[in-house]
Amino acid sequence: MGIRLKIPKSHVRAESLKKREALIDAEEKGIVAKAGLIAHGRGEAFDYLMGEVTIPPALFATRAAAASLILAEHPIISVNGNTAALVPADAVSLAKLVPADLEVNLFYRNRRREIAVKSALIRAGAKKVLGTGSSASARIPELFSERRRVDPRGIYSADVILVPLEDGDRTMALKKMGKFVITIDLNPLSRTAQTADITIVDNIVRALPNLLRAVEELKRLNEQELKGIIERFDNRRNLSETILFIRDRLTAMAKEE
Repeated sequence: MGIRLKIPKSHVRAESLKKREALIDAEEKGIVAKAGLIAHGRGEAFDYLMGEVTIPPALFATRAAAASLILAEHPIISVNGNTAALVPADAVSLAKLVPADLEVNLFYRNRRREIAVKSALIRAGAKKVLGTGSSASARIPELFSERRRVDPRGIYSADVILVPLEDGDRTMALKKMGKFVITIDLNPLSRTAQTADITIVDNIVRALPNLLRAVEELKRLNEQELKGIIERFDNRRNLSETILFIRDRLTAMAKEE
C-alpha cells in the first residue's frame, strides 16, 4: 500500500489532491489501471486551462446529452476504472434516472479489474451491471483492444452510449456501427472529442452531477422539445467555442500585471 497523504482543508488544491488520492487508492484495489493515473493528470492540465469550472459550452453539451439519453430506446452508460473510482454513485444515479444500464468496459481488462469495477458500482447502489466475465461475449468490429469485448445486451445493441473518459479507437468503431456516442473528455482536441456526436468538455466530477440535473429537468419536456435541443447542438462548433474560451482566458491571463 502507498503512503496516504493527509490533506489540510485549507490547502488551495485540497479537492484536486483528494481526487488524486482516491485514484491512487483505487489503483491499489485494482479498479484503476496505472495508465488511468496518467490519463487523469493529462485531463487535469486541460481543467487548469479552463479555470477548473464548468464553462458555457459544456453546459450546452450537457443539455443535448441529457435530451439524447432521454429519447434513446436503449441507452447504455459505459464505465471504466476512473469513472468507478471518482463518481460511482453519480453513474448509478444517472442510470436509474434515465433509465439506462451500466456496462463495464476496460482497455486494460482482466478478471480482477472487471470484478473490482463491478463491485464499486454495486456498493454505490447498482442492481445490475453488464459486461463482465462471459457476458462480454460480443465483439465490436474493427477494434482490436480489450475494449472490443462488449455485452450483447448492452453496448452491442445500444442506440445511445455514454462513454465517459473514453479512448478514440472505440469511439470511432462505435460510430461505424451506427451508435450515437456521448463522451466526457477534458481534452477538446482528442480523437474521442472530435469523433463523438456530443462531447462534454468538463471534469467528470462536475459533468455527471450536471448531467443528472439536466436529465431531471428535461424529462418534463415532450419529444419535440427534446429533439429541438439536440438539433440545435453542433459538436464541431461547440468544441471550437471551447477552444476559443481557453484561448481568450489565456490571453487575458497573459495581459495581467
